[in-house]
Formats: sequence, structure tokens, C-alpha cells
Amino acid sequence: MSEYSRAEIEEMMEKWLQANKDAEAEGDWVKHLGAMYTDDAHYSWNIGPYEEFNAYGRKEIEELAIGYQMDGFQGWEYPYHDIIIDEKRGTVVCFWKQIGPGRRADGSRYEIAGIGGSWFEYAGDFKWKWQKDFFDFGNAKEMFFEMAGDGHLNDIVKKKIQRQARGELLPGHYPIGHKPNLARKVKNLLAMIKIALLGK
Repeated sequence: MSEYSRAEIEEMMEKWLQANKDAEAEGDWVKHLGAMYTDDAHYSWNIGPYEEFNAYGRKEIEELAIGYQMDGFQGWEYPYHDIIIDEKRGTVVCFWKQIGPGRRADGSRYEIAGIGGSWFEYAGDFKWKWQKDFFDFGNAKEMFFEMAGDGHLNDIVKKKIQRQARGELLPGHYPIGHKPNLARKVKNLLAMIKIALLGK
């Protein structure tokens, strides 16, 4: 059972939503969101089957999660559209969109398809104990390819992509699971080709 009332958690969300709007407007997430995490908070998200981001403690969250990771994403919008509060557990699930800067030739916005959101645990004193983000990695990757082709990726983001393409782990990124070796990759690819061509 949570020791915090629904009213308090709702107030936390009002503060959080306003802080996010202010952060987007200024392009400074550390300034507006940093103080809303406990000193021992944990922030994480998954990046496919072999990699995960983790920031341990407010200092790392400010330096990595809402500092380094958000650098180059000024001009992006992350509007929240649904919020579910479980006051018994003291947790909140929020759903948001990721909308990139610039527009396509037809005037439409660059929006990552699928579901994106955050799962929080409230720690009192208007701070989060932990936050775990989730989003559709495949759709995000596809949109980044499209934005690159249209010339809408920030130079800082391009440098991060270059580091990843060289096999580097970005700050806060940790390997998980076991990547298949070349022989296994070839075996898997041939199996998929057989299925695609023969249906078996």
C-alpha cells in the first residue's frame, strides 16, 4: 500500500507535466526535471534485445538521461495524452508521443508510430523513485532513417548515431543478453529467406 494520497500524486503529475512543457520550450530538461527525482532514483529504458539504458541516482539522471540523451533533441515535442494513477501502489503510467522537428514534403509531422510512455513510482515530496520508459524501437529506428534521408536530423544526433555505428555504447548504455555470432546470424537469415520464398 502506498502512503501517498491520490490527490498528492495528481498534484505531482500537474507539476511534472508543466515542467516537461517548460523543458521543451527551453530545450533544457535538467533545469526543469532534475529536482523531481530522488537522490537514489533509477531511470531506464530498453533499446532492443541486446542493449538497455540505465541511469543510477539523480546525478546520473541529470548527466545522462535528461542531459546527454536529450542533447540534440531540442525542438522535439513529447505531448502526454493519457495518465493512469494507481494510488494504492503509488505508481503512475503515462502515455506520450514523440514528434520530431521539421515536416515532410506533404506537410505531415514526423511522429514515431506505436506506443510510447513512462512508468513511475512516486517517492513523496514531489519526486520520482524510479522511471522506466517504453517505446516502439522498430518504429523509432525507421523514422530516424526517414528523417536522415530528408535532412532533418540534428548534427549532435548524427554524431551519436556515428558512435553507435562504430560499435560504441553511448554513455549509460549497457549490453544485455547474448548477441548471436556471425554463423548464427547467417543461419537465421537463411531460415527467414526459406520461409519467405517457400513458406516453410
